Amino acid sequence: MASLRDIRKRIKSVKSSEKITKAMKMVAAAKLRRAQDEVRKSKTYARRMDEVVGRIAKRLELQGQAAHPLLEIHESLKRVEILVLTSERGLCGAFNSNIIRRSQRFLAEKAHEHDEIRVSTLGQKGFEALKREGVKIRKNYTDILNRPSYLKASEIAEELASSYLKDHVDSVYIIYNEFKSAISQQVILKQILPIVSAKSVEDPVDYLYEPSQTELLEHLLPKHLTTQLYQACLESVASEHGARMTAMENATRNAKDVISTLTLQYNRARQTSITKELMEIIGGAEALT
Repeated sequence: MASLRDIRKRIKSVKSSEKITKAMKMVAAAKLRRAQDEVRKSKTYARRMDEVVGRIAKRLELQGQAAHPLLEIHESLKRVEILVLTSERGLCGAFNSNIIRRSQRFLAEKAHEHDEIRVSTLGQKGFEALKREGVKIRKNYTDILNRPSYLKASEIAEELASSYLKDHVDSVYIIYNEFKSAISQQVILKQILPIVSAKSVEDPVDYLYEPSQTELLEHLLPKHLTTQLYQACLESVASEHGARMTAMENATRNAKDVISTLTLQYNRARQTSITKELMEIIGGAEALT
């Protein structure tokens, strides 16, 4: 049986851990509120951008005009790129492991369909996990998700679009956690090149455009790609904070349970020790009489 000193040390250690997890929960909750605001504002813009691009693309298609290269599906689908979004840090529950499992399943499913699958990562945890599994990482974009910005998303989108237009890749997918609530995140696998969501508009309204529809689409499509990528980054960050807040809340609750159990164990051990001492005193007194 553990000594009273050992139990006291364990209680002190667990209480120290409880303070840390409680503080991390509060920090994650504060960051989550800000991240939720960013997601909400960006989501409205992304949805409207998708509608506008889809309307113009559909109108050009109905008029028999050539589609923009970013909308065209390549004849061969030999080379595919997947962009995996994880976190830079851990202690966020199953946030990263869910993404890694989905990425591995994607690689297994597509292995026989394509000659080459290129993998890029946003987030150190995804880079480390996939590398341990023997996956060759084309590029790891560092320090992007700590503070997502439209400019950084634009640089990545420009690089991906350039690869697609030069036929270096035939399609590009992105895997990320979509924010649902603090306790719920959904893993999303989404194709971002060629741009397919913009073709889903039915019976588009015929507006008058200045400049021409073709020029407008030429200008909007790169922004559309950037917006989709930026939105995914914001969703991933909000999901990370939600997952970390939940994980730290569970850890704090578990710490309280452990402290309660150890305290009970300590009291019992102390009671046993006191009883033993009393018995020794009584035994000694009886021996003297």
